[in-house]
Amino acid sequence: MDLSDLDVQVGELIIDTLNLDIEVSDIDPDDYLFGEGLGLDSIDALELAMAISNTYNFQLRSDDANNKKIFRSLRSLSDYIASQITYSEIKTAN
Repeated sequence: MDLSDLDVQVGELIIDTLNLDIEVSDIDPDDYLFGEGLGLDSIDALELAMAISNTYNFQLRSDDANNKKIFRSLRSLSDYIASQITYSEIKTAN
């Protein structure tokens, strides 16, 4: 699996926020986060959205029509975060 720095960072955020007993390397970056993939649910999505907001200083809206696409996988979530912030913000989030 080829993970970018941001993929690892977001993977760690998911694991820490949701108290998952896995390593980032256990997450396939293109596998589903919800349902059959990592098995997250809607409550997990709310917790994760709050953690992302606190960490990266931008708001994820619950009424965004693209939420299914944004939260599809670790990679799609990382890509969305990258589109919302600058590289310097990524580095300071560590």
